Amino acid sequence: MNDSVARLYVAVIAARGSDPAKSRTARLLRAGRAKMAKKLAEEAVEVVIDAMHGQPEAVVRESADLLYNLVVLWVHSGVHPDQVWAEMSRREQMFGIAEKVPKNLLQSPARRKVVALETRRVRKRR
Repeated sequence: MNDSVARLYVAVIAARGSDPAKSRTARLLRAGRAKMAKKLAEEAVEVVIDAMHGQPEAVVRESADLLYNLVVLWVHSGVHPDQVWAEMSRREQMFGIAEKVPKNLLQSPARRKVVALETRRVRKRR
């Protein structure tokens, strides 16, 4: 799996300079962090919906879309896949491969502020 994600990462890096009219990836990267985050969230929801409907083939397809959008966001954020794999390795050594790190043990600053993904204001109907 790491090889596929690494190849995707390299392809997304290469697409950064492409013409947005011809490259969906370039268009997404130019749209900004909020658009990338929104697309990632949409794909995650689609995976959940397909899983809840018992549609494994759809879960596979949507998972591939989810990973694509995650890698696009990594590129924009300056995160390399190796950093993620290193964190996964660190967690595996501490808790085992199939366990999530308890929130109280994460070494992170104070709780992050939730920000809106859309900046447009919704007009009230009269």
